[in-house]
Amino acid sequence: MAYLVVIVAYSLAQIALGAWAARRVKGSRDFFVAGRHLGPGLLFATLLAANIGSGSTIGATGLGYRDGLAGVWWVGAAAIGSVVLAFFVGPRIRRIAAEHDLRTIGDYLEWRYDSRVRATISLLLWIGTVCILAGQLLGLAWILTVVIGTPKLAGCVLGAVVITAYFAAGGLQSSVVVNVVQLTVKLAGFAVALPVALAAAGGIEGLHAAIPDAAMWNPWRHDPSGLIYIATLGPNFIVSPGLLQKVYGARDDHAVRTGVGANALCLAAYAIVPVLIGMSARALHPGLASGDREMALPLLFIRDLPFWVGALGLAAVFSADVSASDAILFMLATSLSQDLYKRFIDPAASDRRVVTVARAAAVSGACAAVVVAMLSKSVVDSLAIFYTLVGVSLFVPVIAGLYMRRPGPREALAAIVAGVVTTAALQFGGGRGALGAFTPALLGLAAAAGALAIVSLAMPARRLPL
Repeated sequence: MAYLVVIVAYSLAQIALGAWAARRVKGSRDFFVAGRHLGPGLLFATLLAANIGSGSTIGATGLGYRDGLAGVWWVGAAAIGSVVLAFFVGPRIRRIAAEHDLRTIGDYLEWRYDSRVRATISLLLWIGTVCILAGQLLGLAWILTVVIGTPKLAGCVLGAVVITAYFAAGGLQSSVVVNVVQLTVKLAGFAVALPVALAAAGGIEGLHAAIPDAAMWNPWRHDPSGLIYIATLGPNFIVSPGLLQKVYGARDDHAVRTGVGANALCLAAYAIVPVLIGMSARALHPGLASGDREMALPLLFIRDLPFWVGALGLAAVFSADVSASDAILFMLATSLSQDLYKRFIDPAASDRRVVTVARAAAVSGACAAVVVAMLSKSVVDSLAIFYTLVGVSLFVPVIAGLYMRRPGPREALAAIVAGVVTTAALQFGGGRGALGAFTPALLGLAAAAGALAIVSLAMPARRLPL
C-alpha cells in the first residue's frame, strides 16, 4: 500500500505541474513547438526523458534478464541514432522548420515533396504511434500489477489518464517542464538502484556464479538481442517525428548540437544500467517464465531492495513510462490536428480550434492505445512494431530530402511503399525474421533506398534549392 501511495502522489504532482506550466500556452505555436525558445538544457531534458521510456527500463531489463549483456544495444542504438540527429540531421531540419514555420514532420514532407507524401506518412505514423503508446501503457500496467495486483486493463487506463491530463493541458510547453522533474527522478532512481541491486545479487562475481552461460556475457550476439538493434532501432532515433518536432522547438543550432549531443552521451552511459539490473534479477529470481520477464524490474524493486530504494526506483520507472508516453501523444495529437484537420478538413480553422482538436486527438489516441495494449504480449513486441515502421517509411525520404536536390514526390512515395512492403513481407510472411545478419528493417531500408534511386534515375531531373 505504501508503494501505491508514492505512485499516486507522484502522479497527482505531475498533473498539477503540467497544468501550471500550461498557463503560458497562448496558441498552437506554444502548444506544438514551445515558442521555438528551448535552450540546450531544456532540449536535453525533454529528449532524454522521451528516450528513456518503457522500452529502455522495463523492456531493456527484460532483455538483460533473458539475453544478458547483448541487451545493451537496445538503448545503445538510441545513443548512436542521437549522435546523427545532433550533428547532421537536427541542425539542418531545425533551420528549415524555423524559416518556414514548420510544426510537424508532415509540414516538412509537404514543403519538400507534396501533400501526397504528407498524407501517406501521416497515415502510417498514426498506426505506429498507437502501437508505441500501447507499449508505454503496458509498462505502467506491469508496475501496478506487481505493486498492488491491479488487472492489466486498470493499469493501462490509469496510465492513460495521468499522461493525457498533463499533456493535453499545454502540449510541448507543459511536457518540457514536467520532463525536467521526471528526468531528475529517473536518473536518481537508477543511480541508486543499480549498486544496491548488484550488491543483493553478490556483485559481478555473484552474477557470474549465478549465470555461468558464456552467451549471456557476450555483448555482440544477435540471437535475438545484440547489434541487430542498431538497424532495427537506430534510424528511428534519427527521424522519429516526436524527436524531430522537439528539435523544431530549439532556439538555435547550438541548442540542437549541445542538447541532443548530451542526450546521446547520457543514453550511452545509461545503456548498461537496465541490463545489469535485469541480470541481477535473473540471479535472484531465476524461475521467471518467458512471458513474465518484463516484470523482473518492478519485482526486484519490491522484493529485494530496501523500501526507500524500491520506492524511488518505482517512481523512476513510472517517470520513464509517462515521459515517453507524453512524447508519443505529442506526435499523435499534433499530426492529427495539423496534418489532417488543418491541412485537409478545415484549412481556415483558427489557432484556438487547432489546439482544441489536438487535445481531443490526444484523448482519442490514448483510448486507442489502451485497446492495442490489451492485445499486445510484451512491451518490446509493441515498441518494435513502431520502431520498424518509422525507420523504413521515414528515414530515406527525410534524409534524401535534406541532402539531395533531385528526389521529388514520386521518388519519396516509391521509397515509402518499397520499404514498408519489403519489411512487412519479411516480418509477417512465412520466414518471419532475419536473413542471416540482415533484419527485415535493414532490408526494408535497402529496398527504400533502391526504389528512390531507380525512380530518380527514370524520372526527369527535378532540382530544388536547399
